[in-house]
Amino acid sequence: MRSIPPLKTAAAETSSKTSKPSSGVQLLTVPDELAGQRIDNFLLARLKGVPRSRIYRILRKGEVRVNKGRIKAEYKLKAGDVVRVPPIRVAEQMSAPLAGESLRQLIQESILFDSDGLMVINKPAGLAVHGGSGVRLGLIEVLRQMYPQSPFIELVHRLDRDTSGAIMVARKRSVLQHVQSELRAGRIGKSYLALAVGKWPRGRRVVEAPLRKNTLKSGERMVSVHPEGKASETRFRLLERFSTATLLSAEPVTGRTHQIRVHAQFVGCPLAGDSKYTSDEVNREFRQRGLKRLFLHSASVRCTLPGGAAVEVEAPLPGELSVVLGRLKKG
Repeated sequence: MRSIPPLKTAAAETSSKTSKPSSGVQLLTVPDELAGQRIDNFLLARLKGVPRSRIYRILRKGEVRVNKGRIKAEYKLKAGDVVRVPPIRVAEQMSAPLAGESLRQLIQESILFDSDGLMVINKPAGLAVHGGSGVRLGLIEVLRQMYPQSPFIELVHRLDRDTSGAIMVARKRSVLQHVQSELRAGRIGKSYLALAVGKWPRGRRVVEAPLRKNTLKSGERMVSVHPEGKASETRFRLLERFSTATLLSAEPVTGRTHQIRVHAQFVGCPLAGDSKYTSDEVNREFRQRGLKRLFLHSASVRCTLPGGAAVEVEAPLPGELSVVLGRLKKG
């Protein structure tokens, strides 16, 4: 398994965007590509390292102006708008971590598709898609550092931190809006490879079980099947049986948090290597076969672009997961 390289802080590596922030008022003109974006998201993307709470505070206090007028956090920008950003303390700006060269290189090598405003990346396991909740730097922040001249880089959808594979990133707002609209309408195809513990029931192809989020006293987020949860559906296809596990293709019809993982657990076949929903005893057995992570991989994504062109991208299975499958085949 290729490990995620360590991060560098601004103190260890200089950056024209983060180590030398303007200490005075900034006037930013909104380009055509960012028309329609909310002002809070616009600021979050540009004031890297500034705490989210600080950004919302300057919005509430009216310190951020658009065309010399006060606005609310939900204001949607128009092309040509002039955004006035008040002075931000240098210390706040310099607190942003910077991706080291090895991490940037890893992400560069993981780009599977980059055309017409859409990027598909084979995300490594262990890398969060965005920073926050104790995560200092995620995929989207790394991409913004790699492409500082790109006015727009946003996630189309998300993957769990421990899940590897294909994830879509928009480089144009029009692409983001179109693909997310297709996603909500159920016209986007996402297929995963998952290794379930035990023997998957023959004929069990669809799991429809409502899911509800729970937060434990420790702060850990869990999801469980609950009658008052949100409607959720996953389609499974059996690919190969082993003595102690089953290789599955999983296609989530809905997009709930941890959906595939919890639906597999609900059937009685939790995913191998899942630290949240699979017992430690079972995970130890799979560690002996070389599995050191969750066996869940986003194998392919399918969508259409605003002009109607169809895009389908496959993400190769990581080497460490291929090794585990090879050992299972040998018994």
